[in-house]
Amino acid sequence: MNQEARANEPRYTNRLINETSPYLRQHAHNPVDWYPWGEEAIERARRENKPILLSIGYSACHWCHVMERESFASEEIARLMNENFINIKVDREERPDLDQIYMNAVQMMTGHGGWPLTVFLTPDLVPFYGGTYFPPEDRYGMPSFRRVLLAVAEAYRNDPEGIKRSAWSVLSALRRMNVTQASSELLSTEILERAYASLSRSFDQVYGGWGRAPKFPAAMNMEFLLRFYHRTRRSAALEMVTFTCRRMAEGGIYDQLGGGFHRYSTDERWLVPHFEKMLYDNALLSLLYLHVYQVTGEILFRRICEETLDWVVREMRDESGGFYSTQDADSEGEEGKFFVWTRKEIFELFEPGEAEIVCAHFGITETGNFEGRNVLHIARPIEALADDFHLSLEEAQRIIENARRRLFVARERRPRPGRDEKILTSWNGLMLQSFAEAAAILDRDDYREIAERNARFLLEHARHDGHLYHVYKDGRALFDGYLDDYAFLARGLLALHEATGTLEWLEEALALSERMIEEFWDEEQGGFFYAGRNRDDLIVRPKDFFDNATPSGNSVAAELFLRLARLTGREEFNRYAVSILRLLRDAMLSYPSAFGGALSALDLYLSDPVEIVIIAPTKEAGRELRRKAWRPFLPNRVLVQSFGEDERARKLLPLLDGRAMREGRPTAYVCQNRVCREPVTSADELAQQLA
Repeated sequence: MNQEARANEPRYTNRLINETSPYLRQHAHNPVDWYPWGEEAIERARRENKPILLSIGYSACHWCHVMERESFASEEIARLMNENFINIKVDREERPDLDQIYMNAVQMMTGHGGWPLTVFLTPDLVPFYGGTYFPPEDRYGMPSFRRVLLAVAEAYRNDPEGIKRSAWSVLSALRRMNVTQASSELLSTEILERAYASLSRSFDQVYGGWGRAPKFPAAMNMEFLLRFYHRTRRSAALEMVTFTCRRMAEGGIYDQLGGGFHRYSTDERWLVPHFEKMLYDNALLSLLYLHVYQVTGEILFRRICEETLDWVVREMRDESGGFYSTQDADSEGEEGKFFVWTRKEIFELFEPGEAEIVCAHFGITETGNFEGRNVLHIARPIEALADDFHLSLEEAQRIIENARRRLFVARERRPRPGRDEKILTSWNGLMLQSFAEAAAILDRDDYREIAERNARFLLEHARHDGHLYHVYKDGRALFDGYLDDYAFLARGLLALHEATGTLEWLEEALALSERMIEEFWDEEQGGFFYAGRNRDDLIVRPKDFFDNATPSGNSVAAELFLRLARLTGREEFNRYAVSILRLLRDAMLSYPSAFGGALSALDLYLSDPVEIVIIAPTKEAGRELRRKAWRPFLPNRVLVQSFGEDERARKLLPLLDGRAMREGRPTAYVCQNRVCREPVTSADELAQQLA
């Protein structure tokens, strides 16, 4: 080996080099003696009676990278960690159960949480102290990581009884969090009304959305408001959604060149994002914009949906059909560098007159809006731009469309942000639903093919003997599946069944739902546990009911089961769904903004759905009827299709009983409130009935 090659060799290599997680491998050359979570590390902690330092993060997390550079790469800090602790690194996207337990603990101890998550555990895995990011020196009003390490190590040596008391107190509180009590009160529309009133009061009338900086896209709450508008025709519910969606689409939180949404806005105006892009955000938001397009017919919302899905296809799709997890905030060691621009760069790309128009449209200034550079946003819409520069609307549109293409091509030459190529079953399930519904609503065969390929990939590679796995990476399925994996994938498969009429997808959704009940249902108190029955490395078996960045598995399961009950006539699914909603009733009344997914499930439970049955000789023959069935926003619609002489379908789907084609032509039946309309054979007649 030559001298230059030896000089480039990393000085340190720890056990994380053997992991598949990109996040863990990013720490493989730290001087810290890192372990992955597992028996080897836990056994050593017990044998040596040493506390565990548990660090949890994920690859797209900016401050996780900062703490890695500042502290975990420091030989001095690594020495303190190695001498005093057994150090374990966890990728929260691989082990969301651990993340959930220890995040709850840190939030109880400190009043806040976030990533990187830093938790100190006894050898029995019980937390006794924790926090999030710690700087290497005292700053930001926070103690240095050195100071924290020394203080915790000293307390563990000199005050073991105090550590035991603290740990026991935290463990008791974590156990109490899992105790749930079903309400005996009625599940009624009053819950929906009060949720709407609460969201109305807290709505940001100036910028849209809810809350102040940092501001997160509340996709599930907006989905609930769309349903509430459909139920009540209360225009203010729709206006909150359309106003927010427009502001987000015009803001820097949306990638104006490449499509797709960044994680959140650091300000209340949707201007400067935290630049990471997450698969789950883009799954939920593409579906939201699709539904807003259904309600309003406005082409803006369709464009944002399609651009977001096209970004996923272009940048987040594995050749085998799975979707990757995240795109980093950082490139070349700087947050957002790939996405931001200077005025000088614009004038180098365009002639001066055109450059002025581009700068005006995208809000590009000399001073910038992010560390001296500019996050692109729609500062002047096309109409105003045309007036400002004395252009026709068509000419202004042409200039901006051309500019977007040229800027995108120029940006593609830059070093790209890192990408976490883990394929997570749960997040893929969310994305599957979005592609399936977009295929049906927008009549896009390419989206249908993408959805079907994704479904086949997950069922073939993330499942074995009916058992789901959480992660697929480097040709390996890893980690037993969680509730979200089963619920989200089953819901995606059900959407694909309704979009295509293919019975296989319904059968697979039913099989996963039955396995989910076996593996996760709490027979004593109701509701689903987050982790399966055979987890022996958890200090508590958590339940998750909150709809946070992603919907909770319980919310999705409730909606899924209500739909399955109405499709198949199997009443047991209805009972499980109602049990979940009763557990959540009081919480939905008290904190509606944390239960957008559950409120949508409740709306479904309280509805009289439109039942649509399409009978056709072939799928292609039924296509026009299917298109009309999907076009209006009917969130609680039940759609059943049968092609040819399909006995499997007739056995599985009671709504097909007594239904047949009229005069050998594709035929649609529409029923609601146990009243059926006259069967129709033309797409226009079906559209009139649904209107």
